[in-house]
Order: sequence, then C-alpha cells, then structure tokens
Amino acid sequence: MKQLSIVVVLIALLFSNFKAQAQDKTAKIQSLETKIEAITKEEREGLKQEVKAINQRFDKGELSLEEAQKLKETAAEKRVINIEVRTARLKEEISNLKQETDAEFSDEDDNNYYFHIVKKRKNRHYNRTDSQLVLAVGFNNVVSEGESFGDSDYKFGGSRFLEIGWAWRTPLLKESNFIRFRYGISFQINNLKPTDNRIFVNQNGETVLENFPLDLDKSKLKFTNLVVPVHFEFGPSRVIKRENYKRYSIRKKFKIGLGGYAGFNIGTRQKLIYDDGGERVKEKIKGDFNTSNLVYGLSSYIAWGSTGLYLKYDLSPLFDDNQPIQRNISLGVRFDMD
Repeated sequence: MKQLSIVVVLIALLFSNFKAQAQDKTAKIQSLETKIEAITKEEREGLKQEVKAINQRFDKGELSLEEAQKLKETAAEKRVINIEVRTARLKEEISNLKQETDAEFSDEDDNNYYFHIVKKRKNRHYNRTDSQLVLAVGFNNVVSEGESFGDSDYKFGGSRFLEIGWAWRTPLLKESNFIRFRYGISFQINNLKPTDNRIFVNQNGETVLENFPLDLDKSKLKFTNLVVPVHFEFGPSRVIKRENYKRYSIRKKFKIGLGGYAGFNIGTRQKLIYDDGGERVKEKIKGDFNTSNLVYGLSSYIAWGSTGLYLKYDLSPLFDDNQPIQRNISLGVRFDMD
C-alpha cells in the first residue's frame, strides 16, 4: 500500500511537471508572436509616414508622378525586407517550440488539457482577415449632363488624383477564398485644371469658370475627400498550408473588384500661379467653392497581383446647385500592398 502511494505521488509530480512545461512553452510562443506583430505594425507605420512625405513632395511639385510612384514602391519593398529580416529568428524559435510541444503530446490518449493547448494555438494561425496599404494614382475629368465628354472644360493630362488608404479583406465563404469582402478608409485627393486662362469663381451661388486678367502659369482646384470604400472582390487564390497554419495567397492572381464609396469632403482650395508686373505670385484660396459636402460613388478595379486598372465615378454632384450637374470621374492605376 505504501509503495502504491509513492507511485501515485510520483505520477502526480510528473503530471504537474509536464503541465508546467506546456504552459511555459505556450507563454513563450505567445510572447514571440506578440513581438512579430509589433515589428510588422512598426514597419507598416513607418511605410505610411514615408508615403505621406512623398505625397507632400509631390503636391509641392518637387517630384513627378513617375518619381513619386517609384519612391513609394522602393519604400514598400524595403519595409517588406525589414519585416522578414527582423522576424526570421523569432519565427524559427516559434517553429522549434511547436515541434517540441507537438512531439510531447502527439498521442491521442494524452491528457485533454495539453491537447487543448496545442489545438488552440494551431487554430490561432488561420486568420481569415488580412489588411493592405492601398495606393492609386491617375487622371480626373468631369462628366456634365447633356454635354459631350470631348468638350470638357478641364485638361485631361493636368487633372490628376491620388488615393491612399488602408483596406481589410475577408473571405465570404467558409471553405473558399474566391469571393472576398473588402472595406477600409481612404483619402481621395482630386485636382481639376481648367482649359485656357480660367479660374473658378462663385457667381450667384454657382461655381463657374471665368477668364483671368493676367497670364496664368497654373490654375487648379483641389478637393480632398475622406471616404469608406467597400468592394466585393472576385478571383482565384492559392492555399498555403503548413503544419501550424493555413492561409490564402492571391499573389500573381487575377482579381476584379466591384463596389463603391461614401464619405465627406474635408477641404477645398484653389491654387493660382501667375506673373503680376514681373513678380511671380502664388495664391491659395480656401473656401467651399460650392462643392458637395457629402460624396459617394461607384468604383471598380481589375488587377493582376498587386497592380491593376482603377475606375471611380462620383454619383454625387461636384458642385451643389450648378446646372448642368457635373460629376467627377477618375481613371488610373491601383496598387494593393499585400
């Protein structure tokens, strides 16, 4: 009887030791994963700041559209490499800990407590929702009711737009990634440059174009919107399975997105540059210019991998109370920084 008691005590001690070891390894894995998430977040925030600085240089005219885009792509590639380098050792440690834990509790008859720990950790590595930085650049123009698009009052090459935002993507089907729901938040910076030597003026409650008495070097209206884009995205993907996780990859895959956006106009200003008696004058005129406060519209994209063709069309009028009604339309290139 005494020997049996000693055996029971030894088994209890052994069980407690195994339990403590499993808890310790699980805590270490969670700590390493937290560090990886922090590094990834830090690099993404760094990229957002770099892109912001590039956009500011572009707005000031220090960079061309091509130069700005090249700098953004270089910055994104650098941040991806930073994440891989900084997290490589942490990922290796996690892999080793998981292999040790799985080896210790591979028998189906082992205690349910340990099985629950391993199962819970493995499931945590299948994240259905991922996120991306979204960039889009291109050209603007205006569609007027009852007027030909070819008779536009705006320069096709000089009227441009820039969109930058953050988007999330979630599969709509449980066992398939073919249909995804995309949603996020974006800044849309739209510019319109009138043809000839004209500027925007508010005339009896309507925004119209009038000839400027001096020779203009530049005349443009800039309106900035904060919007929430929503898209249904369709396209194939590749399943990547590992021992401890599963995810979908759409890298180098065709995709199409259909949806729209809604939000608010958060700023409008007109920029003029002209020569006045030999003096170069730069003038920025802030005001609402009768632009619509509420903005909404339709948008779509068709892409291969991270690069695609992007089209957006405002259903809301560009100017309130103007006749005929004018609506902004944009065509450009979109980049999803997966």
